[in-house]
Amino acid sequence: MSTLASDLLPAAIASRLNDEQRQSLSEAGRQQQLAVLGGFLGKNENEMLEELAAAAGLGIALNLEPDPDARGLLPARLVYDYQIIPIRHGAAAPENPDALAPAPETIPLHLASAWLPDETMADWLRTFTARPLVWHLAVPERVHQLIIENFGVGSGSLEDTDDGYVAPEALQQQEEVVDEDAAVVRFVTDVISQAVEDQATDIHFEPQEGALRIRYRVDGLLVPVPLPENLLRFQDAIISRLKIMARLNISEKRLPQDGRINFKARGATLDIRVSTMPTIYAESVSLRLLNKKKEAHTMDKLGMSPEEQAQIVEILDYPHGIILVTGPTGSGKSTSLNAFLRKINATDLRIITIEDPIEYEVPGCIQMQVRPEIGLTFADALRHTLRQDPDVIMVGEIRDKETAEIAIRSSLTGHLVFSTLHTNDAPGAITRLVDMGIEPFLVASAIELVIAQRLVRRLCPDCAKPQPVSKVKLIESLAILECDPSEADPITHLKGPVGCDRCRGTGYRGRIGIFEIFRLNEELHQLVLKRESTRTLADCARKNGMRTLAQSGWEKIKGGHTTLDEVLRVVTVTEK
Repeated sequence: MSTLASDLLPAAIASRLNDEQRQSLSEAGRQQQLAVLGGFLGKNENEMLEELAAAAGLGIALNLEPDPDARGLLPARLVYDYQIIPIRHGAAAPENPDALAPAPETIPLHLASAWLPDETMADWLRTFTARPLVWHLAVPERVHQLIIENFGVGSGSLEDTDDGYVAPEALQQQEEVVDEDAAVVRFVTDVISQAVEDQATDIHFEPQEGALRIRYRVDGLLVPVPLPENLLRFQDAIISRLKIMARLNISEKRLPQDGRINFKARGATLDIRVSTMPTIYAESVSLRLLNKKKEAHTMDKLGMSPEEQAQIVEILDYPHGIILVTGPTGSGKSTSLNAFLRKINATDLRIITIEDPIEYEVPGCIQMQVRPEIGLTFADALRHTLRQDPDVIMVGEIRDKETAEIAIRSSLTGHLVFSTLHTNDAPGAITRLVDMGIEPFLVASAIELVIAQRLVRRLCPDCAKPQPVSKVKLIESLAILECDPSEADPITHLKGPVGCDRCRGTGYRGRIGIFEIFRLNEELHQLVLKRESTRTLADCARKNGMRTLAQSGWEKIKGGHTTLDEVLRVVTVTEK
C-alpha cells in the first residue's frame, strides 16, 4: 500500500491540518497536492513549495532541464504515476581533465518531483537504477509538462510491461492489468484528459504514412501532441476504441460516421462530438470537446469595451427584432449569444433556445437540441417554438431560407430573436440574407443589430512584457488594418509574448474577442432596400461611427491584451 500524502508531511506542517484536510490531501492527485496544501494554509503554490522544501530538507529545482537520457533511465509509467523526472543538475568540471571518469553507479541521479518522495517510490527507483538519488521539489505543472514533452502523452499507458513495474493503483487492488486493450483504454483516457487540461477544443487523430499524428486545437491553433515512440503499433486499436466509445460501427471503415461520447475527466463533464472519415492510410477521427459545466462568459469576459456593451445592451431591451452574430466556425458566436441571454434573463421573460449542440446551460431558459436525423431541423423546431408563447427566441444558426423566413416573421410578430450566420463581416450578413431569397424590405424591417467577431489569443498575464516597437513595421501594420497611421507616433513599446510555465512557453493563454457592431439606421435601411453591395453598406456604417474588426483589434493591442501579429493573422486572413 502506498504511503498517504499526509503521512509524508513534516510534523511542523502536518500539525496545522485537521483530519478532514489530511484526508482531502491524500485523495488529491500528486499533481494537485501542493496546490491543495497551499489552499489549506493560505499560501500560493510558490510559497508553499518553499516552505515544504525547507521543512523536508529538500532542494527546489527552479530552471528545470530534463536529463537527455531521461527516456532510458526510468519506465515511462513510473514517471507518470509518481510525477517525477530525471533532470540535469550543475556539477563542477573535473580539475584534472585526464582523470578517470567516475563509475556510472557513483553519479547521483537528480530527480524533480511534484510531491514528497515516499518509500514505495524510492524502492522502485532503486530497482531501475543503482545510482544515488538526489531529490528536488518543483512546481507540479512544470514537472508534468516536462514529462509530456519527453515521454509523450499517455506513454506510460502504452509502455510494454516487461520490467516488473506495478502501478500504485494496481498494488492497491492486488492485481496488475497488462492486457493490451486495457492499455489502449488508458491511453485514450490520457489523451482526452490532457486535452481538457490544455483547454483544447478539438482533438484530431490523423493517420499518416508510418505514423499516427495527434493534434490539439488550443486557443484556435493546432498544436502537435508529443507521443510515445511505439504508438503506431496501437493505431488500429486506438481508432476502434474511439468508435466503440462513440457507439459507431467498428467494422464500417469505408464511410464517414458521426457519434458522441459522454466523458468525465479532471472534474469536467464533456459532451464529445465524434466524426470519422476514411483516408488512404486509415480512418481519421476528430473529437469536438464540449464542456457541459464550463463557465459561462459575461459581456466583460468576452472582451467587449464599455462602449460596445452599451450599444448592444440598448438593443437587448427592445421587445422585438433580430440580433445576429456572425463569424467563422470557432469564433465564439454561441458564447456571445449565451452572454446576451444571461444579460436579459429574468422571471418575467420566457426564453426558448434551439441549438446544435447545447453548449451552455442557462438557468430558467427552455433549451432544445435539433435532431436532423429524425426530422427536427432548425426550421421545424422554430415553427413549433412559436406555439410555446416565447418572448425571446435563440436560434443556433440560420442555415437556409426557410429558417431565415420564420426567424424574420417571428421578429415582426413581437419576438426578440437571436441567431448566427457565417459571414466575413457584419454588413455581409445583410447581403447574405438577401442572397438567400429574403426580400430586402423584410431584412431592413427585422434586423436591428449585427455583430461580427473573431477570437485572438490573449497575452499571458504572468509573462507578457513591454517590448520596443519598430515604427516602420507599426505604420505598415496600421495601414493593413486601415487604422490611422498617426496613432503610431506616441507609441514606443507594446506588450509582447515572452513564455513561461503557465502558458507552456507560448506567451499566450486564453483568447479574447474583437468585435464589429453594425447597427441599422434610416440611411442604411434605404441602402438595403436598394440592394446595395456589402462594400457600400460597410462604407456608410463606418461614416456613421462603426468600428471595424481591425480597429477593435488595435484597441486590444494598445490595451496590452494581444499583439499585432495575432490581429493581423485573424483579421487579414479571414477577410481576404
